[in-house]
Amino acid sequence: MLSETCSAPVHSAAASPPPEAVLTVVHVEKSFGDNHVLRDFSLVLHRGENVVVLGKSGSGKSVLIKCIIGLLLPDAGRITVLGQDVATLSHAALDQLRTKVGFLFQSNALYDSMTVRENLLFPLRRHWLAHSPAEEDQLVRQALEDVGLAHTAGLLPAELSGGMRKRIALARTLILRPDIILYDEPTTGLDPVTAREIDHLIREVQRKYGTSALIISHDLNCVRLTADRVALLVDGRCYAEGTYEQLRDRPDPVSHEFFA
Repeated sequence: MLSETCSAPVHSAAASPPPEAVLTVVHVEKSFGDNHVLRDFSLVLHRGENVVVLGKSGSGKSVLIKCIIGLLLPDAGRITVLGQDVATLSHAALDQLRTKVGFLFQSNALYDSMTVRENLLFPLRRHWLAHSPAEEDQLVRQALEDVGLAHTAGLLPAELSGGMRKRIALARTLILRPDIILYDEPTTGLDPVTAREIDHLIREVQRKYGTSALIISHDLNCVRLTADRVALLVDGRCYAEGTYEQLRDRPDPVSHEFFA
């Protein structure tokens, strides 16, 4: 049944145990001066689940994701990632947590002067994760095979198409074997065919590795193809949540604006 507010489902005593929550956002608020971006926003992400936060441009989606990874601190509320309260962590503890949380930037954020291999190895070295040369070769090979680009290790980002750069950015995220992946507008700027390929790749990563994903998007095709559950971000709040079909079929005008 569709929930009017974004919260964990209720389970009866006789039912199976509830799925494990790997990310909880509870009554979070964030303002910049008089601009109230997030207002009492709550959401739960369960292990192995893809949740899409669907909102209009400027609705606070990127602010939410920055709060989750500790780049911004909320003014109120609590964010827990893999059992840890993000706001209470030291810089060292936050860096350690980030090794378990992959982040796919909207802009890909690849280093132009580095080869694909060097880009993939950067997060390992950034987090002081020591591996032998043979182990590094295996990690790079597997990450590139996961995204269908095994032949690109020696290329520079400028030699790749937009869709290939997006795949390489995802491979760089996968090399850390994260428990959670945060996708920030993963199909923005891509043509429809390439965008659909990225959507299917997001699902394939979920199936292969059992990752949990929070996907920030306003692309309805992306939402339809990648989401197990969708949360509507409206006026800084989680207006409603449910499957794509449940939200699409809601009769209220606010929901209808997203699916019209």
